[in-house]
Amino acid sequence: MPISRTRRLAAEALGTALLLVAVVGSGIMAERLAGGNAALALLANALATGAALVVLITIFAPLSGAHFNPCVSLFFALRREISWRDVALYVPTQIAAAIAGVWLTHAMFALPLLEVSTKLRDGPAQGLAEFVATFGLLATIAGGIRFARPSTPMLVGVYISGAYWFTASTSFANPAVTIARILTDSFSGIAPASAPGFIAAQVAATVICVPVLGWLFRA
Repeated sequence: MPISRTRRLAAEALGTALLLVAVVGSGIMAERLAGGNAALALLANALATGAALVVLITIFAPLSGAHFNPCVSLFFALRREISWRDVALYVPTQIAAAIAGVWLTHAMFALPLLEVSTKLRDGPAQGLAEFVATFGLLATIAGGIRFARPSTPMLVGVYISGAYWFTASTSFANPAVTIARILTDSFSGIAPASAPGFIAAQVAATVICVPVLGWLFRA
């Protein structure tokens, strides 16, 4: 039985909001408990985010595809696997839900609801890191769907946990996440001036992934 667009959008909204709760909430908790040890805080942040992704993708993929990410939606639209109308609805839903997730997290941790990050993440190296992070994420999704579909949620969660460590940017790989993280001045934040470079790199990686991964993983 086809799933209505309303239910699909609700799944994308709930999943994206909970993803940001995991990203920002684990960052706040890690920073409070790590005693100034940045490596320990990043490890906790990475593991919590990866674990949450496994669960969220598993439970929401049958409904909406569990994109939670404008780059993923754009990737599938460019491959003609979803409609552009869906993309036009998914992307604003993902962005709005991501912002709501940040606000919900701030409320849980008794932080001001409205904040703007002061954490600069600038420079060509950061942009390159986001390109690599996004390319790797889409390769993980495309390869998982092609060769190990039931394992795709686990593959994505493990990849993101690892990419927190092997990319200089800590692997945002998601424009909705990038925009939402402007609004938290916590461990996970990104300054507004740094966000456009991240988003440009993420979109560039998505466009390049379409022909490259289409050729690499073709049936």
